[in-house]
Amino acid sequence: MPAFEDTAARLRACRLCRDSPLYGPPLPQEPRPIVQGSTGARLCVASQAPGTRAHRTGLPFMDPSGVRLRAWLGLDEAQFYDPAKVAIVPMGACFPGLDAKGGDRPPRRECAERWRAELFSGLPDLDLILVIGQYAQGWHLGKPEGGLTGTVRRWRAILSAPRRPRILPLPHPSWRNNGWLKREPWFEAELLPVLKAEVARVLAG
Repeated sequence: MPAFEDTAARLRACRLCRDSPLYGPPLPQEPRPIVQGSTGARLCVASQAPGTRAHRTGLPFMDPSGVRLRAWLGLDEAQFYDPAKVAIVPMGACFPGLDAKGGDRPPRRECAERWRAELFSGLPDLDLILVIGQYAQGWHLGKPEGGLTGTVRRWRAILSAPRRPRILPLPHPSWRNNGWLKREPWFEAELLPVLKAEVARVLAG
């Protein structure tokens, strides 16, 4: 079983979606795979794909979505970007480019197929995986019932399921989801306090 750091180093050199794409046209820009973690990490953020700012800076969630996510988790930047504590493993490690409406394209399918199982095999100490958005939820939890909302609504049953690492589903912290958050007040009232407590407990070790 390769160490997470070794797999991540090979992933950062990957050019599969640009040079030998399996699904659709090549990646429209120079790949910049972004992943974070270490073999001893106990918390994992399983996300979608880097955005434009992450692509530019090389840091995941270095944008308003990241500010909101860190508030949800109760972590500051130093804690969030500590690879010894927090692994960040997106479905697609590179910014996938923009669609015709100016939104991010879906994560490249090649990335998860090639790298995801190997990355997680190098994280043997994980206690909790936070699965953000429909793509990560589909990979970790299987075909969703009722879409993202239905999945997140079942968060108690998913979190308490007898498996290790445990899983907690979340919506994407994008400001585009402000409407969703207003329509689903239980998320902030019921789920977020549990999320913060779980993150604190996991990182306290």
